[in-house]
Parts: sequence; structure tokens; C-alpha cells
Amino acid sequence: MDDYVTYQTAGADTGKVEIALQRIVELCKGTFDFRNTIGKPAIPIGHFSGVIDIGDGRALAIKTDGVGTKVFIAQEMEKYDTVGIDCVAMNVNDILCVGALPVSMVDYIAVQEPDPALLESIIEGVVEGCRRAEVTLSGGEIAIMPEMIRGPRENRGFDLVGMGVGIVSKDKIITGDAIEEGDVILGLASSGVHSNGMTLARKVLLGKFGADEYVDELGRPLGEELLEPTNIYAREITEMLDAGLDLRSLAHITGDGFLNLRRVSRDCGFTIDNLPKTPPIFELIRKHGPVSAAEMYQVYNMGIGFCIVLPADEVDSAVQIAEKHGKGCYEIGSTFKDPEKTVILEGERLRSAGSQFVGY
Repeated sequence: MDDYVTYQTAGADTGKVEIALQRIVELCKGTFDFRNTIGKPAIPIGHFSGVIDIGDGRALAIKTDGVGTKVFIAQEMEKYDTVGIDCVAMNVNDILCVGALPVSMVDYIAVQEPDPALLESIIEGVVEGCRRAEVTLSGGEIAIMPEMIRGPRENRGFDLVGMGVGIVSKDKIITGDAIEEGDVILGLASSGVHSNGMTLARKVLLGKFGADEYVDELGRPLGEELLEPTNIYAREITEMLDAGLDLRSLAHITGDGFLNLRRVSRDCGFTIDNLPKTPPIFELIRKHGPVSAAEMYQVYNMGIGFCIVLPADEVDSAVQIAEKHGKGCYEIGSTFKDPEKTVILEGERLRSAGSQFVGY
């Protein structure tokens, strides 16, 4: 329907990004021969994290990501001590997806005005994220760019990006190549919107509610809900790996939603038929956009922030570990043979068609 609001009409044209990525990936591949041993990529581009050979049968997982326009919500609320958690989460969760142990982070903060209290508050959040992920903060960079950085509050404009690294044995790298038909998909609960689709959420909701306005459906002010930090899944996933569970694929459910399940080496599809109740924030976005179901499931995590594919006989052990660490864990679906790597959302009658969801 033409009346639906989309991520593109909100200002984030992911379609153009896809076109650009196709060209960029080819340029990146051209560098693979620059290193013959240490530094040579150990897996193809397209997984959640880059992985390079560092010798002695080990590999280094590398990821860089930021928190996007969630920084605008922090400025609206004058609360800067949580987005650093998001920055760590966006990097660490992707590093986990290749089976690596996250070990360290560095950050990059670009500011309109180098206010010491603002910078300290942001770093307090990064440090808290590092505590939750059990990684070090080994360095960073602050750039002062008043001509480039702007925001809803004068002299409070900033951008926050990080880079994380992890280590993994080359024979333990997870790419989804071991998935078998009938494997179970477990979903770990998200804490809300996390750090994706905030441009659309802001477009839809901030025109109807103030950032500090109490919203009955949420049980708190809208800004507090949108600032809820991204869940970090390091402790439970690391414990599952250390316990020897056969985790055949790991997926961080970020932008592109459940389409992220398709980042596997195996020709398999994914049927999701048992999702838990969608958290109220997503229903609020969907209602007030209005935003179509296909768009919601392509942009947002819809309550599931991380997925695990594993054999059915290991489900109970994985659930027990997740719940021990305070994460809701749900058996949401299963895998099937499929060279198209189709993702099917039975409850919404949606299926993937390339890089988007369509009705069926």
C-alpha cells in the first residue's frame, strides 16, 4: 500500500546500499592476494565478521560498527551513558557469530564540541558494555568536526563507532556449513529496538510523541524505551561453545531482521513458526506508521536479537545456559534443504525474495 511508511521514505535507502555493496565487495576481494599467510582472509566476505589468519592455527575476527541515529535519541533525552553499551554490542555480537571469543574494543567518537562531561558519559557506557561482554577497551580516537557533526541539541552532536576483535581456532570457525535438515532454530530475546531501524522509529513515533512523553503501551517515556541498550550475548554464547555444544550457525538479528539467517555457507532454508509475542515498541511503530508487516520484519528484530541453529538433542542444554544468563530463549523454527536459502515467517505469511520479505 502507498500509505505505508518505509525505511526508505524515512530517509534510509538500503536498496542503494545493496547496489554499492556489490561493487565494494569486489574491490575488497582484490586485496586478498596482498597477504599470503598472516593477514589473509580465512572466510569469504559476507559473514557477520571478517576473519583473518594469524598463524599457528588461529584466526582473528574483526568487526566495526556504530549505533546510528540512536545518538539523536540520546541528545533528545540528554542521556549519554547507554549508547556506548550499544556500540560494544553491535560489534561483539557479530564477532560471536563466527564462533570467536571477543577480547577487545577500540572506539571512535566524532563530536561537534569536545565537552568533557559529554565524552566521559559516552565512555562510561562503552566501559559498561565492555564489562558485560568481558572485553577490554584498549584505545580509541576523538575527532572534533563542528562543520560535519550536527544534532537536535546545539553542541551535543556526536557519532559513535567501535571496532572489536576476537580470537578463534581456524578449525572452529562457524559459517553455517554444518547445518543439517531439521536442525532447530533458537531465538534469544532482544531488549527492544536495539540499534537498527532508529531512523524509521524516529520518523514514525517522534511526530506523535515527545521523547520524554510517557507512553501507556510502553509503561515508560518513549525516549527511555528507544535508549534501552542492545543485549550483549557474549556470556551465554561463549559458555555454549565452551560446553562443546554443536552450534552450527549463529546470527545477530540486526538490520534486515531474520534475513540475517541467510548468511550461511550451506544451501538451507529457515522456517520460523513459533515466535514469542512481539514487544509493544514494535506494535507501536507498526500501528502509527503505518508500517507493513514485511517492512517490520525486514528492518527490526521483532523481539529476537540473536539466533542459534543446532541439533534438536542439544536444545535443552542451550536453553538452560541462556536462561542462566537471564536471556529468554525460544524454539522458534527449523531448517530445511533449499538452495535459495529462503526464510519463511509462517505467522505473518511472509517469505524472503532476495533481500526482502514478500507475502505468500
